[in-house]
Amino acid sequence: MVSGVLVESGLLTRFASALFQSSGVPLDESDLVSSSLVGANLRGHDSHGVVRIPSYLPLLETGELVAGAELVIRSETPSMLCADAGFGFGMVQMTRLIERLVSKVAESGVACGTLVNCGHVGRVGEWAELVAMGGKACLVTVNDNGVLKCVAPPGGTEPTLSTNPIAIGVPTGDQPMVMDLSTSVVANGKVLVQRVAGESCPEGWLLDASGEPTTDPAVRFTEPRGTILPMGGYKGFGLSLLLDILVGGLSGGHCPPAPDGSPGTNNVLLVVWDPEMFAGTGHFLGEADRLIEFVRGVNRMPGVDSIRLSGDRSRRTMTERLSGGVPLDSGTWSSLCETASGLGIELPTTRSRA
Repeated sequence: MVSGVLVESGLLTRFASALFQSSGVPLDESDLVSSSLVGANLRGHDSHGVVRIPSYLPLLETGELVAGAELVIRSETPSMLCADAGFGFGMVQMTRLIERLVSKVAESGVACGTLVNCGHVGRVGEWAELVAMGGKACLVTVNDNGVLKCVAPPGGTEPTLSTNPIAIGVPTGDQPMVMDLSTSVVANGKVLVQRVAGESCPEGWLLDASGEPTTDPAVRFTEPRGTILPMGGYKGFGLSLLLDILVGGLSGGHCPPAPDGSPGTNNVLLVVWDPEMFAGTGHFLGEADRLIEFVRGVNRMPGVDSIRLSGDRSRRTMTERLSGGVPLDSGTWSSLCETASGLGIELPTTRSRA
C-alpha cells in the first residue's frame, strides 16, 4: 500500500489557494482553481488534482500560464463563439465559456463554443457536470495543441496523438450522469501519478520506445518516449484522431505535429443542448430515468451486488474522502511541501496514511 498523508479537503483547498496567491494569482482565481483540483482528488481522479500544482506554478513565470487573463472573442453568432483564452487558467476560462453558451442556448436551443490558448482545464468531466446540473446536456473535448504526443497508432511505436479526453453530461431526474474518459487506455496524468509515487503502472497501459509492453512510468517522461495504448485499439485511436481534428480545426489551434515553438496549451470544443427546446425537458428526463432504471435492473452475475454506471464510483469516493480526508501519496506530498517551502506557505495539518 502506498504511504503518504491524509488531508481534510477544506484545509487542502485553502493550502492550494495560498500557493497560487503567493505566486501572484488573484484570490478569486486561486480559489476557483484550487476547488477544481481538490474536487478531482475528492472524486478519485488524483491525476487531475493537486499533483498538478508544482507543474502549474513554473508556467506562471514563463508566461505559458497567465493569471487574470481575459477571454477574447474572435468570432460570435447567436449560437456559437470562438474565443482566445489568452493562456489563462483553464478552470477560469471554462467557467466563462459555459456561462456564455448557457446564455445562448436559452435562445437557440443549441450552442457551440471553442477555446484556443487555454491553460490545462483539469478534469473534463467537471465541466460536463456543471452544464448538466443546470438542466442542459453537453459534450466537451480537448486536445493539447499538437504538442503533447502520448499515443501511438496501433502497430506504431512513435507517439502521435494526445489522450484527447471526451466528456458527455446529461441531466436526469436525480443527479446528472457524466461519462468522462480519455481515448487512450489511461490518462497521461495517471502515469504521472504513478511516477511521482514511485509505483509501477498496471500491465496494459504502456509500451516502451521499441513497442514492447512495460510497466515503467518513466518511459513516458524520458527520451526516447514510450507510448500509452489507445482505448479499444483502432476504435479508440480513430475516435481520438477525429476529435483532434475537430478541436484543433474549429478552435484555431493545432493538431499534431504542432509547428516548432507552439505552446503546449489546451484547445477546447464544447457543445450545449437545451432539452426543452427539442422534445421537452420532461420527455428527456423521463427517457433518461427509464433507461437508467432498466439497466440497473438487469439480471446480475454471481457476486455482483449492483450494476455500476457512470459517476457511481466518483460519488462513493467523494463521500469517503469528505469524511476521511484526501489521500496523497508520499511523492505528491513531498513535492507540495517543497513548493510550499519555496513560497513560505505553512503546511496544512495532516494524518498518516497507512
